[in-house]
Amino acid sequence: MAHDEDQSALVAKISATLAVKPEIFITHPAELKILRSMTDDDLRNFAAGHGWRTVRRLGGRQIEFYNDAGTRAEFREQRS
Repeated sequence: MAHDEDQSALVAKISATLAVKPEIFITHPAELKILRSMTDDDLRNFAAGHGWRTVRRLGGRQIEFYNDAGTRAEFREQRS
């Protein structure tokens, strides 16, 4: 349950930042712990489900999120 709350807070943070900036770099250890608990496929699906693209950098010390209009369009088509 706490993991879901942590993930929801992280989604809110990423969404808020990507609403005004083209990217967000997640570097905080507690946030990275949540994201590292996901497999690569889970992380990609998590990002795609929100219309984002993700890139892992610096040996796992940073995870980047970007808005991805293509992913958003594909996700909308799948829901229809």
